[in-house]
Amino acid sequence: MKKLGFLSFGHWQPIPGSLTRTAADAHLQMIDLTVAAEELGVDGAYMRVHHFARQFASPFPLLAAMAARTKTIELGTGVIDMRYENPLYMAEAAATADLIAAGRLQLGVSRGSPETALRGSESFGFVPQNGESDADIARAHTEMFRAAITNAAVATSNPQMTGVSQPMGILPQAPGLADRIWWGSGTRQTAAWTAEQGMNLMSSTLLSEDTGVPFGDLQAEQIALYRAAWKDAGWEREPRVSVSRSILPITTDQDRAYFGDMDRDRNDQVGYLDNGIARFGKSYVGEPDAIVAELLDDAAVREADTVLVTVPNQLGVDYNAHLLETIMKDIVPALT
Repeated sequence: MKKLGFLSFGHWQPIPGSLTRTAADAHLQMIDLTVAAEELGVDGAYMRVHHFARQFASPFPLLAAMAARTKTIELGTGVIDMRYENPLYMAEAAATADLIAAGRLQLGVSRGSPETALRGSESFGFVPQNGESDADIARAHTEMFRAAITNAAVATSNPQMTGVSQPMGILPQAPGLADRIWWGSGTRQTAAWTAEQGMNLMSSTLLSEDTGVPFGDLQAEQIALYRAAWKDAGWEREPRVSVSRSILPITTDQDRAYFGDMDRDRNDQVGYLDNGIARFGKSYVGEPDAIVAELLDDAAVREADTVLVTVPNQLGVDYNAHLLETIMKDIVPALT
C-alpha cells in the first residue's frame, strides 16, 4: 500500500446520535474533514455518489469547495453512477474542479449500484433504447466523457459567430485528467475490461460474484487479471488500483462505546444484490495491532496501491478525524 484515503457516503438524517442531521451538515463537514485529513497526512478524500437519497448526489461543487480549502490531498469519487450523467456537462464540471484543485482529482465512475428510485436515471432523461442495458448506458456515457476531457471534437463551430466551420471540443480542458479516471469494477470480467479501456481500477467492499474463496483472495484475483490485461493492452503508464475497507480501531472508551459490541465474526458475508449473488468484505474492528495483522493477511490490501477507508460520517468531523489519526499513527506504518 502506497496511499491511504477516506471514503464518505455523505449520509445525513435527523435521528438520535447523528451529528450530520441536514444536507448542509453533510457537505460542510466533508470539507472540514478533508482539511483535517490533509493536516494528518492522509492521501485522499473521496465521496460516494447516490441519487434520490440522503447522501452526496452532485460531486463537482463539493470537490471544488474541497479543492479551494486544501493544497495536497487527492480529491475523488468512488463512484459516480454514469447512468445519470450528461457526459459533456460532466466534462466541463470535472475540468473546472480539477483546475481549481491543480490536478488533484481522481474520479471513480461506474455502472453504479441499485438505487432507491425505480429507473431513476430515466427521470434524468436517459431512457434505454431497445436492447440497451444500464451497463450499456453507463459505458457509452463514460466513453463520451473520456473523449471530451481529451479535447475530442464534439460540436461544429457556427460560421456566423466564428467565420469558420470547424470541429470544437469542450472547454475548459484540465491537463492529465484523462489519466486519473477510475472504473468501479465489481467482477473479474469487468476488471479486465477496465484495463483494456486504459482506466485505473477501483474495487469496493463488495463484489457482485462469489467463488467461495475469502473476499480478499477473490479481489486479489480480480486485481491480477486487471494487471495482466493492462500489460497485454500495451499501455505505457503504470495504472493505479484501490480497494475499500471498513477499518475501526478501538483505542478509547468512545471507540469502544461506538464499536465494541460490533459482531466480531471473522467471515465475509454472502448475499444477493441486483438479482445476483455478491460477496461482502468484513469490517476490521479491534485493537490496532490486531487490525494490522488481519490487513497484512488480506491479499487484496497487499496488492493494491491505495486503500480507501469508509468512515462513519454521521459521527461528525472530530470523531472521524480521531479515527483517521489513529489509523495513520498506529496502522499505516505497518502496511507501507
